Amino acid sequence: MQPAPLIDVPLPAAGSRLCWGELYGSALALVLVEAARRAGGPILVVTASGRAADQFLAELRFFAPPELPLLALPDHETLPYDPFSPHPDLVSERLRALAAMPELTHGIVVTTQAVLLGRLPPRRFIAAHSFDLRRGERLDLAALRARLALAGYVHVSQVRSPGELAIRGSVVDLYPAGAERPLRLDLFDDEIESIRAFDPEDQRSREFVEQLALLPAREFPTSPEAIALFRGHWRERFEGDPQQCPVYRAVSAGHAPAGIEAWLPLFFAHTDALADYLPAAALIVDTVDLERSLPLAWSEITARYDDRRHDRERPLLEPAEAFLPAAESNARLALQPRVLAMAHKVEPLASPGPYHNFGTEPPPELRVDPRAATPLAALLALLDTGRERVLLLADSPGRREVLLAQLRAAGRVPEPVTDWSGFAAATTRFALAVAADVRGLRLRQPALQLVAEDQLFGERARQERRRRRAERAPAAILGELIALAPGAPVVHEEYGVGRYRGLRVMQVEGAPAEFLVLEYAGGDLLYVPVHAVDRVARYTGGSPDTAPLHRLGTEQWARARRRAAEKLRDVAAELLDLYARRAARAGRILEFDAAAVAAFAGGFPFEETADQRDAIEAVLAELRSGRIMDRVVCGDVGFGKTEIALRAAFAAVQAGGQVAVLVPTTLLAQQHSQTFADRCADWPIRIENLSRFRSAAEQRVVLADLAAGRVDIVIGTHRLLQRDVAFRDLALVIVDEEHRFGVGHKERLRQLRADVSTLTLTATPIPRTLNLALGGLRDLSLLTTPPAGRVAIETFVCEWSDPLVREACLRELRRGGQVYFVHNTVQGIEQRAAMLRRLVPEATIRVGHGQMCERDLERLMVDFYHRRFEILVCTTIIESGIDVPTANTILIERADRLGLAQLHQLRGRVGRSHHRAFAYLIAPPRAALPADAVKRLEAIEALEELGAGFTLATHDLEIRGAGELLGEEQSGQIEEIGIGLYLELLERAVQALRAGREPELARPLHAGPEIELNLPALLPDDYVPDVPLRLQLYRRIAAAPTSAALDDLRAELIDRFGPLPPPGLALFDVHGLRLLARQLGIRRLQLGPNAGLVEFAADHQVDPARVIRLMQGDPRQYRMDGPQRLRFTLQDADGPARLARAAWLLGELGAPAAAQPSN
Repeated sequence: MQPAPLIDVPLPAAGSRLCWGELYGSALALVLVEAARRAGGPILVVTASGRAADQFLAELRFFAPPELPLLALPDHETLPYDPFSPHPDLVSERLRALAAMPELTHGIVVTTQAVLLGRLPPRRFIAAHSFDLRRGERLDLAALRARLALAGYVHVSQVRSPGELAIRGSVVDLYPAGAERPLRLDLFDDEIESIRAFDPEDQRSREFVEQLALLPAREFPTSPEAIALFRGHWRERFEGDPQQCPVYRAVSAGHAPAGIEAWLPLFFAHTDALADYLPAAALIVDTVDLERSLPLAWSEITARYDDRRHDRERPLLEPAEAFLPAAESNARLALQPRVLAMAHKVEPLASPGPYHNFGTEPPPELRVDPRAATPLAALLALLDTGRERVLLLADSPGRREVLLAQLRAAGRVPEPVTDWSGFAAATTRFALAVAADVRGLRLRQPALQLVAEDQLFGERARQERRRRRAERAPAAILGELIALAPGAPVVHEEYGVGRYRGLRVMQVEGAPAEFLVLEYAGGDLLYVPVHAVDRVARYTGGSPDTAPLHRLGTEQWARARRRAAEKLRDVAAELLDLYARRAARAGRILEFDAAAVAAFAGGFPFEETADQRDAIEAVLAELRSGRIMDRVVCGDVGFGKTEIALRAAFAAVQAGGQVAVLVPTTLLAQQHSQTFADRCADWPIRIENLSRFRSAAEQRVVLADLAAGRVDIVIGTHRLLQRDVAFRDLALVIVDEEHRFGVGHKERLRQLRADVSTLTLTATPIPRTLNLALGGLRDLSLLTTPPAGRVAIETFVCEWSDPLVREACLRELRRGGQVYFVHNTVQGIEQRAAMLRRLVPEATIRVGHGQMCERDLERLMVDFYHRRFEILVCTTIIESGIDVPTANTILIERADRLGLAQLHQLRGRVGRSHHRAFAYLIAPPRAALPADAVKRLEAIEALEELGAGFTLATHDLEIRGAGELLGEEQSGQIEEIGIGLYLELLERAVQALRAGREPELARPLHAGPEIELNLPALLPDDYVPDVPLRLQLYRRIAAAPTSAALDDLRAELIDRFGPLPPPGLALFDVHGLRLLARQLGIRRLQLGPNAGLVEFAADHQVDPARVIRLMQGDPRQYRMDGPQRLRFTLQDADGPARLARAAWLLGELGAPAAAQPSN
């Protein structure tokens, strides 16, 4: 039995329109959920943009019962005739909605007005390429492969995105369009034995499912017949040789070029419109006034067509063929029952027809004042009236707990409810639920209020909710994306720096074995067995192109390592000495008011990331601890380092101390001053600025007040380090981007650190391994999670074209933004600016580069920051600099000449606000570029996610981070042996000296036991065909620290690739034996068909009595060969017998629970 309707909802008749008014806040979502119960068909809601659609869907999900279907039909999020294709996730979501709509009898579909003007594939196309697969069904694998290829699925080595497919023996991985997660089919002969969802990040299977629905992967066909139809239609419409058009050539070859959606009608005899997918009874709810807005959108389409129609390489379909004209779209919709929904009240004289006002009211402001005697006074007053039921909505579970604590302190305890239906069915007067992105609501009848957090705290940026469930761990990204590529420099810890040339299978004593092939100076080759792959690491110590290759068979590597070891011992001793001296110094205990710090934190307009919370807690704890703090906060541009500095500064001032904030440029000093002033505006804190922008007289006043204690926080450049600057009670120094200061300034900073707590902020990456090696010399906080409100940067690799550059600039200018244009040579920069002035006459354009005098450059950047001009043409001097939140487009010319890390930092200049940002990497055609340049561009284009891209790009910057903490004199050693080996050796040196031992830096780090059983132990190439993936798996197997970790890896491989073949089982068994042998201190274990050898290390852990017992038990079989070798005999033992004997023998020698070999 359905509950009684909360609101009476009148509906229009077919072909008529009704106006709804007084729909404030989230009222429309509630009304539509009620309407969906009575409507004779589904409801289509048309919103202005994708962002508005997402907001509305969030509200619908809150109000709707679980059984009500809710679908999103997004637009492409591109502009008409864009040379870019939509994201695969968007295409997947569109196809899911389009496939479901024709059969939808009830429910709500949310779309945007752009979809109404788009041409869509015919309904029969989607139906023809949709089918189901069920567990237990028989499956012809070849037929499935062919069918999925026709449906647009692409073969890959690892499935990650919708529309991808991988077939490995009896395992089929695919990511159906419209599915939440990819699915894995296990076949037994030709029967589907199981279907499981799997995580695209770690590739591990999760829950079982009984069936899957397959939709086409694209909105256009890729069959030979469809391509022939496309080619014929193209030749009919466009003059000239079609082979001169890249789009025509790509489609003819069976590829889908970027922006192919603009030619979608050429794939079909006719296309459909959105109205063709709607049942006749579908109700159209218009939130944008389509009769007014669609003609405006149509004008933009025709204007863009006129701008781009003369490009001979990309001839365009006329607007009326590529899109649905506004008049036709509105005429089609007029046949359906329609509602025009408005927030404000509909007045009788202004209404275009029948109307109904719902009587909701604008949600009131109930602002929390953290400094008032009763912070929640406005909310409490509302509750005290008792006239309305109130449901308070928290943005997240964490925010719910904060609100609960505040309400308990005020003597009010709401009843927790899980959702809207729980509140509607209850009688409680005051309840609390978690519902992000739901606006407030006030009903007169029944008397009811939803109070959202923004009514209490103002607009708060919230973390973007993504469809993908799991975030990618940075370590996992690095594991894949820095996987060794042929030609990459590597370090073998015994032989030095060479180049990786791939994997090779060779016969060794009659058994196949796989090796890494490393090339050294002079073309010499070294073959490293895959079980010893942990001795090889990627070389990071300088440019990959100029890595110092060593010569095999010489002392060159040994000398380099010896030199580094000698220096390392001194570095480790110095670090320990510094650490001991710092620990011995008594610091100052800063007693601050925790409640005041919490109130100050309430002014932060974002939800903190977990990284930020951890860093803030660590800093505040250290300030209270009584020891001198020396902490580095490392994070990508815009990841919230300044807020950590603000909290620390506020706490220090609360404790009665003064704070100095040191920045490298005058402009940054000004920007920080503004930020600190804004955040501290409601508190009695005096903030001053010492920089060249202050006159000499003003500086003298500031210095006098600083010495007298009348200034709490001073922000300045290196002017703060001069001798005439005196503090009355300096409690904290905050340093921003220390590496940009000169040697003398750094020395002065080191002296300051001896006595005052220091917090250093840097966007220069500092590797985690370095922090381990330092053993806590400087505490480190890493920020790797992007803050709320920042969205991924749309990144495009493209060739230069005048229309593209003009469009990119105009797109930004039309939304009131600014543009960076990077031209990385001073020669010719003025000519490029002149050309841009001709291309974009609407913009004011100025030029900046490193050869300008510093004062002029600063003035230029101040003018850009204050929006006095729109386009800045500059060199890479903007790589690190001030935040310009309104600059959200960057064009980088000749991006192929820049390194990955440099491209990442340049791209980080945009996307500093909640607006979607665009980065255009302009380069020559890919065919004309070196392979490594193409890889760099593809990597930066693919890594649009914030944080994850930082982790990858910063690998090339770790050298700078190491030099910053260890001193520049170590950079030479790092370059010679690579940072990975350098840091491992440093960690070993620090540990040894701490334990009172002299470090043994000449001893190999990974001298694991050598296990030689002379049997095939590898992953066959028909089991894991992808070579980089196979190498990555070898590395993970070799690095497994325990038998449990090895078992987990074995289960993962079986899950992903099917049952392990015998060589794969043997590989895991051999590595299991290595783990056991390492515990016993065995250097080498060798078994042939008729004899074997155990070689003990000097510091082995084997009880001699066990060896004696073996020899006494069978003296003809076991004998000692010198003090370190035990020899024994076997009788024609095959591979499995040798594995079993090795496991038994290690057990006899004392290995705990020796593993039995796999069957």
